[in-house]
Amino acid sequence: MIQSSLRSVRQRLGAYSWLSDLPAMLCWAALVGALGAFATIAFHQGMHLVQQAATGSSGTIAGVTENLPWYGRLAFPALGGVVAGFLLLAARKIKAGSNSDYMEAVAIGDGRLSIRQGMLRSISSLFTVASGGSIGREGAMVHLAALSASAIGRFTYFNTARLRLLVACGATAGVSAAYGAPIAAAFFVGEIVLGTMRMHSLGPMLVAAATANIVMRMTGNYHTLYAMPDVPSLSGIVVLPFVVLGLAGGLCAPLFLKFLDFAKRSFQRTGLPLPARLGLGGALLGLLLIAMPEVAGNGDNVVHSMLHSSWTWHAVLLVLACKVLATALTAGSGAVGGVFTPALFVGAALGTLFGIALQALLPELSVPVYVYALVGMGCFLGAATSAPLMAILMIFEMTLSYHVVLPLMLACVVAHFVSRAVAEVAMYEVTVVRERDIALRQRLRNTTIVDLVRPAVTVVSTTAPVRDALQMFVEYPVKYLYVVDEKNVYQGVIAQQDLTSLLLSQGDIQKMRAGEVLRLDFVKTLYMDMNLDEAQEHLVHFSGERLPVVSRDEQPRLLGVVYKSAVLEKFSALKKMADASPEDMLAFPVRKN
Repeated sequence: MIQSSLRSVRQRLGAYSWLSDLPAMLCWAALVGALGAFATIAFHQGMHLVQQAATGSSGTIAGVTENLPWYGRLAFPALGGVVAGFLLLAARKIKAGSNSDYMEAVAIGDGRLSIRQGMLRSISSLFTVASGGSIGREGAMVHLAALSASAIGRFTYFNTARLRLLVACGATAGVSAAYGAPIAAAFFVGEIVLGTMRMHSLGPMLVAAATANIVMRMTGNYHTLYAMPDVPSLSGIVVLPFVVLGLAGGLCAPLFLKFLDFAKRSFQRTGLPLPARLGLGGALLGLLLIAMPEVAGNGDNVVHSMLHSSWTWHAVLLVLACKVLATALTAGSGAVGGVFTPALFVGAALGTLFGIALQALLPELSVPVYVYALVGMGCFLGAATSAPLMAILMIFEMTLSYHVVLPLMLACVVAHFVSRAVAEVAMYEVTVVRERDIALRQRLRNTTIVDLVRPAVTVVSTTAPVRDALQMFVEYPVKYLYVVDEKNVYQGVIAQQDLTSLLLSQGDIQKMRAGEVLRLDFVKTLYMDMNLDEAQEHLVHFSGERLPVVSRDEQPRLLGVVYKSAVLEKFSALKKMADASPEDMLAFPVRKN
């Protein structure tokens, strides 16, 4: 009875097409924005419940870890990893026709997310994060928000385009609620997931982000992560060091992502089942937390300390090395979660080290060290995500300081282009896939058929007798012969069907010349400077296997032929290059001397 009533309501909603029009999408965006905020709040409460049940206390992850005895620091992440692994194993056994990742659902899917898989994966992430895993909690929060949006869109029978947009709004709400940065949240989804900033998609996402932020404020859960209202105004020559910092961030970000990928492949090579693999990662992390509990969790507390306290360079270097290792152990073992916040940590430590070194070497150019930490966070994040604009806005909203924007702009842009030049790698696979597609389209536009041209052997002269053409048809399994004059100027083709018709109607055609039976514009010609797309268009609409290639002179000379198979082979080779595995994309190019 209840199911039939729900089905009736769904059908009625689906019949109202205006419910999915763009003006109505703003209302739906506001709804999923509120749900995204509540999903974030629920995840935070879930973390505290797990901590309370396992340790008897709750609070910041690093604080809870620090209060545990040495054996507790070892056991808690290991047990959390085992539980998270079993939940992931259960999620994998669910046969779902929907996507399990919100980025794929929005970027290349139909917007449909598996609710059961999504919930199990999010709870798995909850146990990893609550037990001290060094990953960002934002991944699960954003996925829960996107999951609620997908459920609403599917219930109301949204079409694919509107469903994808609604899921994008949900993801935006999750990022906004997690970081308190509504503008950056919209640009995060637009720049990374959708790959577009058009207003018809950006508008609803901004509404969702704003609504999520309002709900977080109304419920008392909003706070500025790194409020720095006293950042000094920077201009002139003191801005130049931030360009160097951007260069350093652009070089280090690919190394960081490459190390995470190395850890992931190393864990996979163990051949352990998923629960044992995550348990091993948690145990190794626990050994590290015995000596360095500060690197537990996403590292917010350490970043806050770097911004408001004085650190020695060796202390920063030590905590940076431990944090990178902790993140590699957690993410590499297969835990579900983001490395967005750990990237902010690494950027802050990199900026702090840079500021300390500059103060020692060039004190006249230096500014407070925390400014370098803030800019380091932005440029490292922009390089790692391939989204420099989002990174600029993110740091601006998390600090509420406009004075940091100018150095951020320089450092983030430099870091982005340097990282792209060093290696084609990004934090999110959807970004790499989109860049591969762009690269493939660029290659298709620029690759010409000059390397595909083969000599034309089925050629007759206009003065040759028809019997030569008949003999050539016997020797070669072709439908057309190419006809040229004594100067090799292309004249047209002789079709096998024409000769067959003449033999049936006239009988004796031996005395005729090839020039008397040719067709002038029966077959389209190709040119050497044509790209693959143009050549393919001609070949698709041609029933034969090959087309002639001629010069662009006033009297075009026959230069050769291009076969369909050669064009397909070239397309296939380019596609294989574009479809290279993520591991291959992470490998740095080897330059030969």
